[in-house]
Amino acid sequence: MTSVALVLTGLVALLHVWFLILEMFLWTKPIGLRTFRNTPEKAEVQRVLAANQGLYNGFLAAGLVWGLAASDPALGLAVRSYFLACVIVAGLYGAVSVSRRILFVQALPALLALVANRLAS
Repeated sequence: MTSVALVLTGLVALLHVWFLILEMFLWTKPIGLRTFRNTPEKAEVQRVLAANQGLYNGFLAAGLVWGLAASDPALGLAVRSYFLACVIVAGLYGAVSVSRRILFVQALPALLALVANRLAS
């Protein structure tokens, strides 16, 4: 179960690295426009805010990587649990305030990873 927990946590971290790239660098590009169902005009106005949001996603990914790399298993579990909980809260807020899709793309994978981590401990 430990391997499953670590793989799921790694996948959530990779998702957040991808969100960082989308929001910081691809927001106004065709893939960013399609992903976020945005118009070029609206995306340009939101560009700076999206980059800021991307930076926060990068911090979430960094925290998850820290939890994966921690040499002390108890510290690693605590750090992973904290950052996965942060991702879940962000996903729930996004699902309520922006799009229900965020619940499935962000919150659900983090919830599965958190459950796997807790079961593996």
